[in-house]
Amino acid sequence: MDKLTARFDVDGHAAELREQGFTVIRDFMDAATLQAVRDSLAPYMGARRGRNAFEGFKTERVYTLVARAKVFEDLTAEPRILALLDRFLQPGYLLTASQSIQINPGEAAQDLHTDDGFYRQPRPRPAISYTVIAAVDAFTAENGGTELIPGSHLWGDAGAEGRPNDPAELERMLVPMEMPAGACFVMAGTVLHRGGANRSDRPRLAFTNQYCEPWARTQENFFLGVPAEQVRTMSPRLQTLLGYEIWPPFMGMISSVHPRKALEPGWIPPVVAQRPN
Repeated sequence: MDKLTARFDVDGHAAELREQGFTVIRDFMDAATLQAVRDSLAPYMGARRGRNAFEGFKTERVYTLVARAKVFEDLTAEPRILALLDRFLQPGYLLTASQSIQINPGEAAQDLHTDDGFYRQPRPRPAISYTVIAAVDAFTAENGGTELIPGSHLWGDAGAEGRPNDPAELERMLVPMEMPAGACFVMAGTVLHRGGANRSDRPRLAFTNQYCEPWARTQENFFLGVPAEQVRTMSPRLQTLLGYEIWPPFMGMISSVHPRKALEPGWIPPVVAQRPN
């Protein structure tokens, strides 16, 4: 364990997550890491804007970020983040989404949503996924910083008794996540939030990694999105996050064998190797 991780107050951050639905890690990235993130993203910027209002017509996203550069591999498996997630998700949990998000000037606010709303188990319930949002540019109330409703992770489904449902009231409850470049916050997937409107004259760059229970379907299909030869070079923990692991007793197997076998040189899928001549 390095000194930074040893100093990390995982109990305090876990308590904040349980109470308010989110917690802030202000020293998530140092100056060198921030520069590496910017340099690694630069070749991909300007190529793709959102296809709908939720993605953002003036918002640029780079998907499958974990496979774009070594710095994103390291940040996806960052020890403090994993130590915190270990308190909430079952062993063998997965990376479900990994993308950068640049909200450009003039972008409208997103609709309010939760990140694990597509898991249809009734609320209130424990979060099935957790989201990390990291500020590459400082987040402000004017530049599209994330806005969220503290405590909303404890609410029932829309229309449930005790849950505010008037859109105007919900909007008044939103709190802007103002934080410096290099900070991040970790949020339960059940928290109501949105990307804010960018009323400034500069872009706001961030990235997000989302993690889910080992039995849940992931948003991104990393088996198809990340070439096996690239996964082969990654750390064992990152390989597990990408799904190259068994969730007991046998979820994730390939024709009864461990999925990490597929990363061995010369691997031939059993369905091919066992074909009759």
